[in-house]
Amino acid sequence: MALKESASRTLIGCSAIVKEIYREVTRVGKSKATVLLRGESGTGKELVAKLIHENSPRAGGPFIRVHCTALTETLLESELFGHEKGSFTGAYQTRKGRFELANEGTIFLDEIGDLSLPVQVKLLRVLQEMEFERVGGIQTLSVDVRTITATHRNLEHAVREGTFRQDLYYRLNVVPIYLPPLRARREDIPLLIQHFLDKFNMENHKNVRLSGQIIQLLVQYDWPGNIRELENCIERLVVLAADGSVTLKTIPSGIETYFNDIRQVILTPSKAKKNSLTDSVHDMEREALKSALERSGWVYAKAARRLGITPRQVAYKVKKYRLVPDGEGGGTCNTI
Repeated sequence: MALKESASRTLIGCSAIVKEIYREVTRVGKSKATVLLRGESGTGKELVAKLIHENSPRAGGPFIRVHCTALTETLLESELFGHEKGSFTGAYQTRKGRFELANEGTIFLDEIGDLSLPVQVKLLRVLQEMEFERVGGIQTLSVDVRTITATHRNLEHAVREGTFRQDLYYRLNVVPIYLPPLRARREDIPLLIQHFLDKFNMENHKNVRLSGQIIQLLVQYDWPGNIRELENCIERLVVLAADGSVTLKTIPSGIETYFNDIRQVILTPSKAKKNSLTDSVHDMEREALKSALERSGWVYAKAARRLGITPRQVAYKVKKYRLVPDGEGGGTCNTI
C-alpha cells in the first residue's frame, strides 16, 4: 500500500532514514496495533501519527489529539474520559471525553511519559478492555479506538524508577517507531528549507530566496529544536526579509542575533576539528548506531539485525562511542 498523497506531504525528506519511516508507517497502518512514537521534541511525531491514521482502515474516522502535559491530572482525566453533570465544580453539563470522540478512529496521546500514575491505571483499562466510565459516572461505556502515543522521555528508565507502570509500558510499546533528530538526516534539510520557503512565501505573498551560504549554514547547524525550530526560523526569515535573496550580509535585523548564535555554535573549535574523512565516517557510524539502538529499545541483538552486524560488534561500538540512553531520562542518546 502506497502512502496517501495528502498525508505524504507532511513528512519531507529522501534520506534512508525517512524512507525507512515510510515503510514502517505503511506496514503498521494496515494493522490495529498500538504504536509508540519516540524521539526528541520537534521531530514530527504528530505528523507521523496522522500518517499512520490516514493510511489505515480507520482513515474515514476521527483523529483526536491530546497533549498530556497541557492539563492538570483532574482535568486530563475529564478530557480523556469525559464527565457527568455536577461531578465537580464547574461541570455544568455532561461532556464526552476524547476517547468517546475518537470512536472508530484514532486517538493520539502526546507526551505519554508525563501521565500521573492514577491516570495510567485508567488508561491501561481502556487499552485492555476498551471500556471506561466518565468522571462522576457509573455507566460503563465501550469504544473502538486505535491508540498512538508519543514521548521524548526514556520510558524504560521511568519504569525502573516506578514513575511509569510496567504493564502500561508493554501495552503501549507494541510497535515502537523512532524519529531521528534533524542532525541525523542533514541531507533532508535543504528539502525542508525549500518546503517552508514555499509555504511562508505563499502565506505572506512574498518571493524570498536564500543564498547558498545561508543554506549551507542551516545544514551545518544541529537544530536542537529539530524540524519545529527550522520551520520557525524560515518563517521569521520570510516575514522579516524584503523580497529577494537573503545572504549573510542581508540577514534581517530582527533575526540577526539568532543567526550569529548559529554561526558561533558551528564555528566552535570542537566543530572545526571535525574536518577529516575519518571524523566524518565516525560521525555517520555513531548516528546510525544511535538510531538503530533507539529503534530497537536498546536491545543489542535487534540493533545488530538492523545494522547487519553481530551483537558483540554493537556492544563494542557502544563502548567505543560511549553511548548511553539520554540522561537516563530521554528518548535519545548522549555521549558521556
